[in-house]
This record gives sequence, structure tokens and C-alpha cells, in this order.
Amino acid sequence: MRRGRFAPTPSGLLHIGNAFAAVASWLQMRQANGQFALRVEDIDTARSRADLAQKQLDDLRWLGIDWDEGPDVGGRHAPYVQSERMTLYEAALERLEQADMLYPCYCSRSELARIASAPHGLASEGGAYPGLCRHLSEEERQAKGAHKTPALRFKMAGQPVTFRDGWAGEVTFAGEAVSDFVVKRADGMFSYQLAVTVDDAAMGITDVLRGADLLDSTPRQLALYEALGLTAPSFAHVPLILGANGERLSKRDRSITLASLRDAGVAPERLIGVMGFAAGWIDRPEPVSVRELIPSFRAVRQREGEPQGRLALSDSLWRMLT
Repeated sequence: MRRGRFAPTPSGLLHIGNAFAAVASWLQMRQANGQFALRVEDIDTARSRADLAQKQLDDLRWLGIDWDEGPDVGGRHAPYVQSERMTLYEAALERLEQADMLYPCYCSRSELARIASAPHGLASEGGAYPGLCRHLSEEERQAKGAHKTPALRFKMAGQPVTFRDGWAGEVTFAGEAVSDFVVKRADGMFSYQLAVTVDDAAMGITDVLRGADLLDSTPRQLALYEALGLTAPSFAHVPLILGANGERLSKRDRSITLASLRDAGVAPERLIGVMGFAAGWIDRPEPVSVRELIPSFRAVRQREGEPQGRLALSDSLWRMLT
């Protein structure tokens, strides 16, 4: 059976762009008669808040989305809150260490920023990590470790990574564009890349549909799946909805959050209709329930003239929501 999920981070209120990814993922599973899970990705404890997590659940239910498994309904893959799944990440980290796929990194953000701003520094490599700590000797590591707690980085192969995306088609990342990445920070926090890979595999997720801003995370996660001997899901990255000003939406902009629309008296069917029309699922931006979209759902395709990975709403569509 196919299994999908939506995994919001409770660092802010859900906005229209988040809703689009959630609706698309839900529709994909409901059309396939699959199962849909909800997972709260609160691994960044400094930014995550329990009250925001509850508000996000309320917003999703307002849209008409339900889930077969989740933090408030339970399920056989519990817990559905990342901060309660740390032992799984520790076990994965141990497996990677035993396979010699990790190394300690003593570079600070300020050091990497300084290198990036220098001539022929990181900026000329697309912001890739230059591997400064990958080939340190044991003596050098001990000397640096005496003054600084290291992060742990995963060793990428340095080869091109190609995969088929359910929306973008065949995607290739050059080897130099996918450098070694952090799986555990110096402060002990596990990275998103490690946690999401471990969680999706443990929960049996077969289809990951998410926003295009996470497309460049996929090569790193595919490398982790392979290193851990796990089966990777299929990926599809839907476009990000642009704001009325043509810019990417932000959780800090309360004017386009689901909570603000609800408070303004906007019916969820109106929002669903606007998104469905923009995505090409329906022919007119008329109010429609999310369940009514199940038969007409299909993968989103880029429209001519639109920025890659972006979906612009016309002024008339924005006026329908304000």
C-alpha cells in the first residue's frame, strides 16, 4: 500500500504555500487509496512550539484534511513527534559511524562565511562545503577537539546524483553541488536530513510530496538511504506559491496564514478552489471541498513563463482570498 505524509515544522503558522503542499500530498494518497500520516518535525527545539503544532493541526482540519496516523490519533508508527524519536537517530548515527561514513567537523559558521567571501572561496563552488575537516590527521583532530566540540558530517561520494522527480522529471545534481553535510550539530541537535530520512523509512513512507524548496535536499537523503541500507521513497516537489508581490511566502507574514484567512471569514472551499485552479485540477476557481478534488488530482506541471519551482497566483485570484 502506498503511504504519504505531511510533516510541518511548528515554528510558525501554516500559510497558503504550506497548505498547497499538504493538500497535494493528501490528494495523492487519497486518490491512490493509500494511507496518509501526519508528523510534527519539532527537532529544532529552539524554534518549535507545542501551541503552534496544535494550531497547525486545527488549520489542516479546517481545510478538510484528515490523517490515518498522527500525534493526536496514534498509529503503529508512533510517536509522531520528532523530539520523541531521538533514539532512532542515535541508532542511525551509530550505523553510519561504524560504516566510516562520518567525520568530525570543527568549522564554525563564521569561518565558512569568511571562506565564502574570499576570492575563489565557497561562493565560487556554489556554497558547497570545501571538505576542510575531512582529511585531518588524528593529531589535528585531537588538537582542535581540545578547544571545540565538533559537528558530524556525512561523506558524500562527490559524484553526480540523478533521480526522477514526480513533478520535475529527471533531475541531476553535479557532484560538486552536493558536498559533505552535517548530520549532527556541535550542540547535539540532529539535522533535518538525518531525521527525515530515518523517520520516513521507519514509517514506511513510499511517496514524499513536498515543496520545491526541498528539492536540493533529495540527493543528500538518497545518499543516507543507501548508506543505511534503507529503501528510498519516490519524490515529487510541487512549486512554491508566490505572494501577491511575486516573492516567496513566509510564515512571518500573517496576512496569508490559514488562521488569518479563517479569522477573516474566508471559507476553506474558496481557498481550495483557488489552489485547485492554479494547479490545473479544476477549470474555474470556484469553491470546492478538498474531497471533491480527489478524482481530478494530477501532478503539477510548470507553466511557461513561470520561474522554476514557483507558482504565481494572478491578482484576481489573490483578491478572492483577501
